[in-house]
Amino acid sequence: MQVQVNSKNTLHTGESFERWASTELHESLSRFKGDITRIEVHMSDENSDKAGLEQKRCVMEARLAHHEPLAVNHNAPNQDLAFRGASDKLKRVLDHTLGKLRDHHRDRETIRHEPAPEPGAS
Repeated sequence: MQVQVNSKNTLHTGESFERWASTELHESLSRFKGDITRIEVHMSDENSDKAGLEQKRCVMEARLAHHEPLAVNHNAPNQDLAFRGASDKLKRVLDHTLGKLRDHHRDRETIRHEPAPEPGAS
């Protein structure tokens, strides 16, 4: 799973943030490593030099091997909270989407399933 961190000119993430973000995503999304080919993280400062409560924005896009890409975003007062919020949302979306795909493709018998009656049996 490749992680790519991008930021606009108004917000400088730095190399240490990129390493931390990559480590965090590898750990928190490790159970999806067979499904995710790449995660793109886009950090931005929505208000730039203006004051505002939720001025940092993090958009995460997960590129999947056998599904359309999934994207989430989160706004917060600082880049750490924006990143963590988006990461939590991405984990929930992946759980939901990939869980539904796995359930759909699951072909199994259950104990509640009764076999069809034999023809001519009474």
